[in-house]
Amino acid sequence: MSAKKSFPLRIDPKLYEILERWAADEFRSVNGHLEFLLREAALRAGRLPGGRVPPPDSGEDRSS
Repeated sequence: MSAKKSFPLRIDPKLYEILERWAADEFRSVNGHLEFLLREAALRAGRLPGGRVPPPDSGEDRSS
């Protein structure tokens, strides 16, 4: 297993509460969920190997 970089993160308490609930809903730690979200964003932006991934379909019908 590769070593992970540690660094302090200052975050708004209300945002942390949101992340805490979201992580619990996904059965992840807050740290694990933050890493997941950042990895997904980097992949969509084309910053990770594997190229750009289209954003998920919102389910809205835009044909009208």
